[in-house]
Amino acid sequence: MRTDIDPRNLIGRKAFDRNGTRIGTIDEVYLDDATGEPEWAAIRTGLFSRDAFVPLEPSELIDGALHVPFDRALIKDAPDFGVGRHLSPEQELQLYHHYGLDVTAPPPLADRDFGKLAGTDETA
Repeated sequence: MRTDIDPRNLIGRKAFDRNGTRIGTIDEVYLDDATGEPEWAAIRTGLFSRDAFVPLEPSELIDGALHVPFDRALIKDAPDFGVGRHLSPEQELQLYHHYGLDVTAPPPLADRDFGKLAGTDETA
């Protein structure tokens, strides 16, 4: 998806699955913590239904509507993390795996040497 689109302009737009079936309306857009780019959209799937998260990267904005390259059933079965809250890296990984997108977990943080222990000549 084009990243030059203001994420606020996505809210309220209709969303369709790969077959052109309407999924619902975009309620919220989630930005990547590292880049600030739009990464996920929460789509309200019906009046009494929950929001379903869809990845924006393989999706396209065509004629003012979001077209998601997945079947409606897969979208409706996406993990439910609730809206209005931050998605953790683990939740994002679960969503990527649900959609069969190839993403790997970030590498573990390297051990750090913070210097000498107080009162000793040895390093930590």
